[in-house]
Amino acid sequence: MNSHVLKPVSRFLALAILASLPVALTAQTAPAPKKTSADSRYASRWDIFAGYSYLSPHGTVQVPQSPTTTLPFSYSAVNVGGLFSGAYYFNRHIGVQFELGEHEWGTATTTNSLVGTHGNNDGFMTYSAGLIARDPLDSHITPFAHALFGAAYVNGPDHNPNTWGPALTLGGGLDYETPWLNHRFAIRLFQADYLYMHEDFGSGYALGQEGGIANINAARLSTGFVFHVGSIAPPPPVTLACAASPSSVFPGEPITVTSTAGSLDPKLNTIYSFSGSGATGTGSSASVATGALAPGSYTVNCGVKQGKPGKEGLKPWETADASTSFTVKAFEPPTISCSASPTTLMPGGTSTVTSVAMSPQNRPLTYTYSASGGSITGSGTTAAFSSAGAATGAVGITCTVADDKGHTATANTAVTIQAPPPPPQPHASALCSISFSTDVKRPTRVDNEAKACLDQVALNLKQQSDAKLVVVGNSTAAEKADTAKKQKLALKRKHTVVELYADQRAVNAKDYLVTDQGIDASRISVATVASEGQTAQNYLVPAGANFSSDVSGTAPVDETAVKPETRKPLPMRHHAAKK
Repeated sequence: MNSHVLKPVSRFLALAILASLPVALTAQTAPAPKKTSADSRYASRWDIFAGYSYLSPHGTVQVPQSPTTTLPFSYSAVNVGGLFSGAYYFNRHIGVQFELGEHEWGTATTTNSLVGTHGNNDGFMTYSAGLIARDPLDSHITPFAHALFGAAYVNGPDHNPNTWGPALTLGGGLDYETPWLNHRFAIRLFQADYLYMHEDFGSGYALGQEGGIANINAARLSTGFVFHVGSIAPPPPVTLACAASPSSVFPGEPITVTSTAGSLDPKLNTIYSFSGSGATGTGSSASVATGALAPGSYTVNCGVKQGKPGKEGLKPWETADASTSFTVKAFEPPTISCSASPTTLMPGGTSTVTSVAMSPQNRPLTYTYSASGGSITGSGTTAAFSSAGAATGAVGITCTVADDKGHTATANTAVTIQAPPPPPQPHASALCSISFSTDVKRPTRVDNEAKACLDQVALNLKQQSDAKLVVVGNSTAAEKADTAKKQKLALKRKHTVVELYADQRAVNAKDYLVTDQGIDASRISVATVASEGQTAQNYLVPAGANFSSDVSGTAPVDETAVKPETRKPLPMRHHAAKK
């Protein structure tokens, strides 16, 4: 290749690749399209590459300078070069490649016009062929590796003649697949190769025809553009159809399932498979035993896979699945109807249940009965129902008939149990009231007088284990004003103690009943009322009574905010001793 042509071409390729890299890197952030077998980006038949190449050879030639004298000359890097290759792929991964490389400084008259370090008139032209392997990835990146063997046409480094010699290339690189030209244009981000070249320039000395032997180890870096041509598509996938004949049977009747596969390769081995209730078979058909199957709809799954013996189904297009269904019909079940007489009962009353049943095939029949309440006994066409233990209201009765094939039928009837007159509605009643006015310094304390009242309350609760208690406390106007004042002050001072007099009296009374008298805390509720006073009123609430309806105007106490006060005596006063 003439160096005058190589120089502008190399510069153009280098600038174009540098300009394309930001676009390529930006495009990598976009989601990768789903890979398909027909996508030419991932399965091209031909890859054509052209680009810039840099060569760094390392080798020394002992060049004769006279019949008795030799001098060592070394090769220099060649940063003006081009690389061209074509690869043909047998499948998605393996192919063969031909490659042409051209690296030179030009002739003696043009050397000084080229860019880079002077290369001692070095020139390298390589022709190679060999195997290439690639792995197209979903991320638009395709790494590849190749091993090539061929010939190198080399001159230099000291006016040695251009000479042919063997060349070996090992290396690989990375291609970025772009969406341009319908995904047929790629950028070779880099190609890095190791080259070995052996050159024999001769052993004699003649003016301008220096000799010597060169064993050259070279590193080569290349970048450029890749054009995809053609595509590799997998063979048509195997297809499968599956059918059951007959599709509807009674238990015990046979069924044959047949698989029909399409797009099979006669050179490959084919294996059929069947799965499902009662399905067994070899080859392309299977039989289904229905004798043990209950009536209903069933599915048989059919499969086929193809490939070399022992490797069937390894490739996606070598397998196919299908399914078919069949129905097992049931023998006709019996029918039944039933009724009860009488249909209205008082608690403890009885009723007679009568069934009328038949079998279309006149099979022997047996009868059973069940009820949602009470009890029912009997066999045959009649049964006796007793309402003892049943709740008032409607009671459902189910009559069941079965034949000797296990087929059943049911019918329903009902009786109504009338409710007895309701008992009188219980009401909450007031017990003793506790006064907190005697202890001025501790106006919420449960004193001995209050204990006497609460002891009687506890006795009432123990005698009526299903009753509950509500303790309702109140407070005076002065106490309410004190509470309001301290609540307002608490908004400014975090540690201000707010006394809730009515709440505290009710909680303290409950605490005495729970702690001292052992009453279950869940049986006692505490509340307040807006009335004036320093008292706590105890209300006994029998089971079934509604306290809110019987006593109005109360509000429940938040027991998480009001804790019971410990009953402590006042501190003793100390008087000065009389002289």
